[in-house]
Amino acid sequence: MVAIIDRRDLRDFDWLTTFLAVAIASFGVWQIYNAVPSEGYWSKQIIGLAIAVFAFIVVAVSDYRRIIEAAPFFYGFALLLLLLVLTPLGVEVNGQQAWVRLPIVGQFQPSEFAKVPTVLMLAKYFGARKSGTLRLKEVLVGMAILAGPVGLIMLEPDAGQALTYFPILGAVLFLSAVKIRYVVLTFVAAAIFIPTAYIVGVQAGVIKRYQQERIMAIIDPESADPRGYGYHTVQSMITVGKGGLAGMSDGETSQSVLKFLPEPQTDFIFAVTAENTGFIGCVSLLLAYALLLSRLIAGAREANDRAGMLVIMAIATSMAFQIFMNIGMTLGFLPVIGVPLPLMSAGLSALLSIFIAIGFVVSIKMRRFVN
Repeated sequence: MVAIIDRRDLRDFDWLTTFLAVAIASFGVWQIYNAVPSEGYWSKQIIGLAIAVFAFIVVAVSDYRRIIEAAPFFYGFALLLLLLVLTPLGVEVNGQQAWVRLPIVGQFQPSEFAKVPTVLMLAKYFGARKSGTLRLKEVLVGMAILAGPVGLIMLEPDAGQALTYFPILGAVLFLSAVKIRYVVLTFVAAAIFIPTAYIVGVQAGVIKRYQQERIMAIIDPESADPRGYGYHTVQSMITVGKGGLAGMSDGETSQSVLKFLPEPQTDFIFAVTAENTGFIGCVSLLLAYALLLSRLIAGAREANDRAGMLVIMAIATSMAFQIFMNIGMTLGFLPVIGVPLPLMSAGLSALLSIFIAIGFVVSIKMRRFVN
């Protein structure tokens, strides 16, 4: 599975994409330290980054086509991990049983890892198509592939993590020439189903009071209780505003260090970045993300097969969606649903998943001239 790299002299290795990913992750370690300097999250993130870079190198020097051929195995393994979460081996944190404790690795979140096997499974199925628009049967198969991990994640329950899977399927279907009427029907169905499901969920007690209040904190922030479920949004916006143009001045104390900002090392790492580096630092980070995403899209154009192109575009779409969701939560125009900021938020699972995904991008670009 691992290619002979010395024959290629690494001439096709994407050094810029690699540098951008490592640079953003390293910047994230610094911000995690700024968020909670007295705790060990930043040192664990350094260890996680080392593990993630090793996994990235292994995937990058491997032949992605052989890995895609083995996609059913990886997909089945991912579903098994998600099932383990629901057993006594699962670990509950903040009301969600979304983690599993493994030997040596420790606490691990399978819902992050399962994204890559899901991408590979979709790419294997839709990459085998030759041409023409998708038939309804093929769309349903794609939905069934997605339903496996999403259904298990919803049982944890982790709606925020489940939500991040849908852009993956959307990108694959769009690039596989889905019929426009299916797209229109999806939007119409969503426009009808989502409000109806919300109303029914509220009346049936499925949507809890705190979930309703988090949504209302976005729709009508002035009416939200700043000491209740509007607290996260209010404190995040205060933290962002405190950074000004170039970050806090000397002598000021961080909102996260004072424990006003909840989960500063994960959900609100962008708020910490704004507080410490200001508008200039945030714009620089967004430019780095934009450059990284542009490199991924360029790699998709250069892929020598449909499956490789679908893998890269699904990864790029998923990453862009998570960046949008996390920053939206931080700035207060999206509800707080626990979506991490790629490469920045603390957590081995998310970091490992994204570096493995970028490793596939580099592998595909390295083999764009190989038949």
